Amino acid sequence: MRLALYEPDIPQNTGTVLRMAACLGVPVDVIEPCGFVFDDRHLRRALMDYGDHVEMCRHTSWRAFLKAHGEARGRLILLTRAADTPYSEFRFHRDDTLLLGRESAGAPPGVHDAADARIRVPMAAGLRSLNVAVAAAMVLGQALCQTGGFPEAP
Repeated sequence: MRLALYEPDIPQNTGTVLRMAACLGVPVDVIEPCGFVFDDRHLRRALMDYGDHVEMCRHTSWRAFLKAHGEARGRLILLTRAADTPYSEFRFHRDDTLLLGRESAGAPPGVHDAADARIRVPMAAGLRSLNVAVAAAMVLGQALCQTGGFPEAP
């Protein structure tokens, strides 16, 4: 299981996702350009001292990410409010990559087209979206539960 952040806009959300990934032993792909300077100063508050514990790969572009993802294999699963399938009804695989769009704009059509599947978090009528880190935690938790991917207790 992997997480991928498509051109993240908000350093606090990125730091939160990286910290969660470190704690759960899940690698993260960061697809640039980011909407902020990607450095310790911008990520420190949410990431705290977990930066050395997360397996992260930065990609200079969507095209660079697709090349790396294609070599690694596995499905690309896009979290989007435009999907019909709720994440709770989706069958995850151990080699899936959960892809999250930009906080400000989601994912563009080309990203949607490249996804092997699109899933959504069900929400109350009339509401637009959840915080990207919250959505990532909900869906990643379900995926790890289904695939037996949570880390072993020490």
